[in-house]
Amino acid sequence: MFIGHFAVGYAAKRWAPNLSLAVLFASAIFADLLWPVLVALGLEHVRIAPGITASTPLEFISYPYSHSLLTLALFGALLGWIVSALGRRPLVAIVLALVVSHWVLDVITHIPDMPLYPGGPKFGLGLWNSVPVTLVVETVMFGVGVWIYAAATNARDAIGKWAFAGLTAFLFIGFIVNANGTPPPSVTALWIMALALGALTIWLAWLADHHRQPRPQ
Repeated sequence: MFIGHFAVGYAAKRWAPNLSLAVLFASAIFADLLWPVLVALGLEHVRIAPGITASTPLEFISYPYSHSLLTLALFGALLGWIVSALGRRPLVAIVLALVVSHWVLDVITHIPDMPLYPGGPKFGLGLWNSVPVTLVVETVMFGVGVWIYAAATNARDAIGKWAFAGLTAFLFIGFIVNANGTPPPSVTALWIMALALGALTIWLAWLADHHRQPRPQ
């Protein structure tokens, strides 16, 4: 799943108003931030295989550390502990849920390649085998998530208004481009692009949210 993960991050702001959208996004896409690093190190493996699914040309051969349910639960607990140490104890459960939600959403979209634990059984319902259904499901999720975030926050200034709009447009356009299944030129280009786009997205989320404030509940 692509923008479905960001939808969850946007929506979480309603229940975690004191956490930056950057933190919420980073939690929801933690697996995809870790994955390119492990691919670059040769610890996880992906192959460019056009036609493997209708929505993506990538065959995820092995990603037992970044995308297994067990390891994501452990990483979520670690991030939750960090949040707790920073004095945000009530938000630990939200951070943990966001990290683990990545596995749940990916199981819906992926073919059976999502491991339960390193070396364990793999699951996947294969939503990516249908581009139209993928577009509808993720677009609806994204729209709901953005609406919840917009209803839960106010722009402090013009930056808060336009950075939020720009971030949302950037994510949605990227989703549409990605959905056509155009393959990257190489695995190296893939992980470099994934790291760059991940860093840019987190920065944009911080910028937009820094110039917004929670609405009174």
